[in-house]
Amino acid sequence: MKVCKELLYRDVMNYTPIDVIKGMDMITKKIVMADDPAPAGYKIKPKCKFCKNFLVDDKNASLGICKASKNNFMAYPDMIATTCKDYEGTDL
Repeated sequence: MKVCKELLYRDVMNYTPIDVIKGMDMITKKIVMADDPAPAGYKIKPKCKFCKNFLVDDKNASLGICKASKNNFMAYPDMIATTCKDYEGTDL
């Protein structure tokens, strides 16, 4: 698992959402905003947007394609990829 450099809380493993805008930092046990920067050293949550096989759609940045899938599967950048057998993390 890679360690984050400058990511948001919603993009790290040490964050558990409570609702759409906030969640809990599972290390400090404090309530934090999902879009706040995560502390250095937190682990990156596997998501499609961090995968080498993910290609962003030119017409719609909120969609993309999984190049590793047989049928060029449509994927969302924030889709969790924890169980994806084709996930390959990128260097951040």
